Amino acid sequence: MNLLVTAGNTLAPIDQVRGLTNVFTGRTGAAVALRAHDRGHRVVLLTSRPDAVAALRPDAAKLGERWEVHGYSAFEELHRLMERRVRAGGCDAVIHSAAVSDYLTAGVYAPAEGTCFFPEDAAWSGPADGPPRLADRAAAKVRSDEPELWRRLVRALKLIDRVRPDWGFRGLLVKFKLEVGIDDRRLLEIAEPSRVFSGANLMVANTLEGAASHAYLGPLDGGYQRVGRDELPDRLLDALEALRRESGHG
Repeated sequence: MNLLVTAGNTLAPIDQVRGLTNVFTGRTGAAVALRAHDRGHRVVLLTSRPDAVAALRPDAAKLGERWEVHGYSAFEELHRLMERRVRAGGCDAVIHSAAVSDYLTAGVYAPAEGTCFFPEDAAWSGPADGPPRLADRAAAKVRSDEPELWRRLVRALKLIDRVRPDWGFRGLLVKFKLEVGIDDRRLLEIAEPSRVFSGANLMVANTLEGAASHAYLGPLDGGYQRVGRDELPDRLLDALEALRRESGHG
């Protein structure tokens, strides 16, 4: 199969030198991509963390045949790379494991003169002659002399939800989902509707608390199966290969 794998975290820039990101390392996506290559598949890996590939396979740069790695940093870079690759066609499966930013910067502000925020009761007060106001502080490098700054965040596009309806992908799609502070029962209650909503064939779901030890993969035989982290690349690829055979394409 021809596989497109995404991995790593995305940067949501604040200005030209600062940004908001997350803690994820891209190791899971890199492991899946490398194992897929070992099993004879052609792999294109989009990752913000090529160091994860090098840590798992020091000679990865020499794999050459059936192996491409393309780097990105910011959300928009991943968006462009994914869209271009999917729209170009020739991809049998998309494995979207990248930890994509949920929110993007839409402005940086400071309280205007006479405006105060009171964190103890989450309330604002304004000057005597009007309501609270914020002053725009966006810049190529936001100044560091303000007592406090307010960053406006707006919800980012869900790239996984664009793959089928907007980019016309008809192959196999794998979605990853992470939740925090819930038990595994609740995780699975969330995972399956999320998979269906995105039109994904398979879901890999885990909690932050359990991520080091296991994830859930499904639906397999009508449900989700708990899979050890070291087993995940092979179990996921087993499932994809089985779906490919069932579809009559080898």
